[in-house]
Amino acid sequence: QVQLVESGGGLVQAGGSLRLSCAVSGSVFRFKSMGWYRQAVGKQRELVAAATTDGSTNYADSVKGRFTISRDNAKNTVYLQMNSLKPDDTAVYYCNAAHSFGHYWGQGTQVTVSS
Repeated sequence: QVQLVESGGGLVQAGGSLRLSCAVSGSVFRFKSMGWYRQAVGKQRELVAAATTDGSTNYADSVKGRFTISRDNAKNTVYLQMNSLKPDDTAVYYCNAAHSFGHYWGQGTQVTVSS
């Protein structure tokens, strides 16, 4: 059974930083894409950042230059370094991992940015 365990959320003041981690276990297949989505209250879930096995990355326009995604393929772990956080970044952040046969979600971790 595939499991995604997230950590690193919390409360931070505007301008601060947080680092999210997501460790994935239980899959016999390699995950082509690993990334982060977020969902704020009253809004749809949106892509924040994703990274593929070939090293390519994709970011939402709203986080470019502030967030950095990285992954450790040997550990099946993906990270999201979030700098210069803004109150608009407040949301539940979900880890996502996908391969050819399916995609999986973590339970979510709350990130709250106070002004």
